[in-house]
Amino acid sequence: LADAAKNTPEGEWVLGGNWDHELWGGDLPDRSWIDEATGDVPVSVGRLDGHMVLANSAALALAGIDESTPDPEGGVIVRDEGGRITGVLKDAAMALVEAAVPLPSDARMEQVFRDGMAHAARMGITQVHDMAYNYRSLETYRRLAAKGQMALRVYAFTPLEQWERMAAYVEEHGRGDDMLRWGGLKGFVDGSLGSTTAWMYEPYADEPDTSGFPLLDMDVLKARVLGGTQAGLHVVVHGIGFQANDRLLDIFENVGQQLGAGDYRFRIEHAQHLTEDAIRRFKTLNVAASMHPFHLIDDGRWAEKRLGKARLKGTYAINSVMQAGGRVSFGSDWPVAPLDPIMGIYAAVTRRTTDGKNPDGWIAEEKISVLDALKAYTVANAYGGFQEDRLGQLRPGFLADFVVLDRNLFEIDPVTIKDVKVQRTVIGGIDRYTAGD
Repeated sequence: LADAAKNTPEGEWVLGGNWDHELWGGDLPDRSWIDEATGDVPVSVGRLDGHMVLANSAALALAGIDESTPDPEGGVIVRDEGGRITGVLKDAAMALVEAAVPLPSDARMEQVFRDGMAHAARMGITQVHDMAYNYRSLETYRRLAAKGQMALRVYAFTPLEQWERMAAYVEEHGRGDDMLRWGGLKGFVDGSLGSTTAWMYEPYADEPDTSGFPLLDMDVLKARVLGGTQAGLHVVVHGIGFQANDRLLDIFENVGQQLGAGDYRFRIEHAQHLTEDAIRRFKTLNVAASMHPFHLIDDGRWAEKRLGKARLKGTYAINSVMQAGGRVSFGSDWPVAPLDPIMGIYAAVTRRTTDGKNPDGWIAEEKISVLDALKAYTVANAYGGFQEDRLGQLRPGFLADFVVLDRNLFEIDPVTIKDVKVQRTVIGGIDRYTAGD
């Protein structure tokens, strides 16, 4: 951070970050750790889960945040025992700092997106469902599409709370094409396990003063889900904690009952901690569990400390949802976790945590087969994006998207899957990556 601050032009911020307080024992950072090193250069760096940032004093001043600033609904301004703000902002409180950050130029946005598409191709990815959660990203994609520079299929999601804006946008612009589509809406129920903002039924074992919280009133969320769905838009919602997922399934069930039979394809993004009842309801309600397997081999290092052993049941319950007949699709949650789907397959099949302490798999009964993992990344994702009639399988008449690997995943020891390399990525019959080029 000190080096970054020295090299940051005047008027710009140091952003990004990928810190994890679990790596140094679990204590949250404090702005005093970085103030001297960063001086007057504003800094806002995020925890790897995207649900906390650490801001230095310069950034807090520019954002107008001080000890008198109240916690916003759905967020927390962390304070020490004396009431002093520490610089850590959780969930909705992060927006207070984000509002003060200068926007990047259109040219910078386009270059970053081109770099991102090239990175995805190197990982063997042919399409992303981009939860960028803003219209500026969508407009950047549309400019690239107009220039013939879309090198990756993208399904762009915008904020659920702005469903009326997207309904009007679709009315004016349509929904795009198979290279760039929009009309998806992303909402949130809660935060994350790592930030202790995932909404549980009981207090956290290591933070007994909180059981997490909803980011908004559930009646408000239900009204937004209903509005977006009635407008013919595709609604997906982030849910992490046990209570968050139960309440979200209630909302999807209620909206489905109000609207009657329909092909809504509701998805819960993460579906990370599930009660036994929730596991069964994915099938009965035809809601997809859109899960991110790399998180389980990362969170598995410390999740028991946060939840206690008894509450681990239902955590990353991939196999349980599948065995109950529920539809499971896989994604990365990048940049929170690596974009690499090979690592995701490895995680789902072996469940070997990144610290090496669970060689037989963390919560091993939830391991799945290589075939099921591949289906979750292909067939299930095509269905989850309303494209099962043209993507997700190698069939005559389908779009020519495929990836060549250096080894056959069905013939190797699952422990070595993480070492498999992408040799070629083809999208729409066009080579987008070839190893060695």
